[in-house]
Amino acid sequence: MKFGKFISGTKKFQGVVVDQLIKEIEGDIFGEWEYTGQSFSLKEVKCLSPLEPNNIIGIGANYVSEIEDLPSVPPKMPVFFFKPTSSVIGHEESIVIPHGIEKIKFESELAVVIGKETKNVSEESALDYIFGYTIGNDVTAPQFFHEDGHWTIGKSFDTFTPLGPFIETDLVPSKVKIEARLNDVEKQNSSTELMIVSIQKMISFLSKVMTLKPGDVILTGSPIGAEMVGEGDFIECEIKEIGILTNRFVTTKEAVEVN
Repeated sequence: MKFGKFISGTKKFQGVVVDQLIKEIEGDIFGEWEYTGQSFSLKEVKCLSPLEPNNIIGIGANYVSEIEDLPSVPPKMPVFFFKPTSSVIGHEESIVIPHGIEKIKFESELAVVIGKETKNVSEESALDYIFGYTIGNDVTAPQFFHEDGHWTIGKSFDTFTPLGPFIETDLVPSKVKIEARLNDVEKQNSSTELMIVSIQKMISFLSKVMTLKPGDVILTGSPIGAEMVGEGDFIECEIKEIGILTNRFVTTKEAVEVN
């Protein structure tokens, strides 16, 4: 089942996608909801981010290029980072390049949406706590990384976390491919089999540190092939079972100093 949020006219709605229609629902997608009886054509609405996350947690350097490159023992402490919820945008919204730099980096990713409170769970049960999956683009300005290795600022600019276009609940995460096309040229096309830290390990590890809540989003890492982009470029991040997340890169006149 695909859940989404959208605008029709001047009003915002949430709904379930069925073929080329999106059927309006009301209620809490993580709890109780029901159909209203109203439907819209997907061609006539503007998709929004399918949710407003509580928290956004990313993992760094989580893909290899070949199965043979996978480590025999995964890292004991994966490299996680937070992104602010103010960085979230939706399908076909513009990604703004900060003033003072010309290029930033796209990173197409499978994003996990937590569906229920998750604390101290095992790897074996971790997938039971997932509501669904969407596409994320972990946009990054490495020029703003701290010299001591801190990534927060470089990951945190407004518009730096496109999500969408939908949340797919019926998906086997171990059997999908993450793709990205920059200006119609393929740059990424990798299976989730190439993840160093599995989704189960991520959730189990994080749940022993913090309580994950419904609506939390985990960005599971970007495959090999992400690169720097500039003004006017457009990126299509695709997971066939979910859809295509498209955004264009633009510049801003707002002044931000890079030290």
